[in-house]
Amino acid sequence: MLNIVLFGAPGCGKGTQAQRLREKFNLNHISTGEVIRGEIANDTELGRKMKGYIEAGQLAPDSLVIDIIASYLASHRDVKGNIFDGFPRTTAQAEAFDRILAEMGEKVDTMVYMDVPEEELVRRILLRGKDSGRADDASEDVIRNRIEVYNAQTAVVADHYSKQGKYARVDGVGTMDEVFDRICDAVK
Repeated sequence: MLNIVLFGAPGCGKGTQAQRLREKFNLNHISTGEVIRGEIANDTELGRKMKGYIEAGQLAPDSLVIDIIASYLASHRDVKGNIFDGFPRTTAQAEAFDRILAEMGEKVDTMVYMDVPEEELVRRILLRGKDSGRADDASEDVIRNRIEVYNAQTAVVADHYSKQGKYARVDGVGTMDEVFDRICDAVK
């Protein structure tokens, strides 16, 4: 089974490239946000717990996010592999994720970091905001704060996979095809 962690700051193109990877390699695309929304919509015990944190405006603890991902993986064992889009987000999540995969006889094969300069990220998200209607995509201050939070809390996960020899940095600037080709080279 091929397990890829697709990583990068908001606006780097993870979602777009994950869909392309899914099609090319016939992999399962796991967007943590979609998995969480599915748990909530299905009114599972984990979904109810997550909903409580969301409604209170709090971040869910790493353990709950890990439990949701573990539950999802356990019920989707019949796939060729997975693309994890935006997960893990903390070193604690990455460590717990490694343990869960090991218990399943699996591992992260590579973490592909899509490197895009901050000014380009801001430009892309503002452009996306014109179509998405998302409030967090329309304010430059909010966008810069999201990038700052990513750099402070999430970018350190790259160190975790780098120490394991599973880190691949890819230039995320260029056409969609150019970036996709770079990602495919890193995966191979």
